[in-house]
Amino acid sequence: MDMLEVRNVGLTYNDFVAIDDLTFTLEQGKTYGLLGRNGAGKTSILSLIAAFQLQTKGTIKLNKASVFENPESMQKISFVYDQDYSEETEKVKKLLEATKKYRPYFDQEYADYLIKKFKLPLNKPVKNLSKGMQSAFNVTVGLASRSPITIFDESYLGMDVPTREIFYEEILKEQGENPRIIILSTHLVSEMDHLFDEVLVVHKGSLIVKEQYEDLISKGVHITGNENSINKFIQGYKVIHEQKLGGTKSALIYGSLTEQDRELAKKDGLQLNPATLQELFTHLTKEKGDEDE
Repeated sequence: MDMLEVRNVGLTYNDFVAIDDLTFTLEQGKTYGLLGRNGAGKTSILSLIAAFQLQTKGTIKLNKASVFENPESMQKISFVYDQDYSEETEKVKKLLEATKKYRPYFDQEYADYLIKKFKLPLNKPVKNLSKGMQSAFNVTVGLASRSPITIFDESYLGMDVPTREIFYEEILKEQGENPRIIILSTHLVSEMDHLFDEVLVVHKGSLIVKEQYEDLISKGVHITGNENSINKFIQGYKVIHEQKLGGTKSALIYGSLTEQDRELAKKDGLQLNPATLQELFTHLTKEKGDEDE
């Protein structure tokens, strides 16, 4: 079983700390959602995993072998991102064939299936494809690569909703039939959260959350009711968002509620509702001065 281990990894540019002491493990057969605000360090992390650059400190190992400047490890990793094809005169078919040469796990039959599914025009220069079709090309390369570690960094940009749905369906199907480590870096949290087995949240270069999706979601609870009752109830809990309207208050807490507390809330007439991953991500990464969302 393939396993990627990131241990105490840091990345520094002069005096700027882009990544600070990251430690986590990724396992075959799981799809990971990598979330973070703009500039949080997501692409830096992915470029290190893909061996595009060397970390300043720490180790990144695939099956106990370093990924950087290791041909065997690097062949097992595909990093799919939003590329600029404005100068790419090669036709879709030829570029796919060239790409296939560098990906030893590439499945041509699956690629042909995806080409039909996404309606990719094989004899059209890639630079003349619409933005959506270029995204579909990127996704086809990533899925058909069947690399043990497949990274999609905002690679759906330009796709319309129906095309993204095809992509999501293929992610789910692939993990069932050909398990691998899939990392999805995205801002479309509410649209893609059903794909995630685990969630990693990065904030200012640090990993602040790495949890199973279901466990993480269970920790977010909206509590609404009388302000005095709410204030009393939330003591001891981590409150990540609050709203007031007249004598009514709503608080979003981050932490596991005990059955006893749930019964107490019910007794006090407080309403409990689960939070979404989008809400948890937004408020866990909120900084001082951010407007209420």
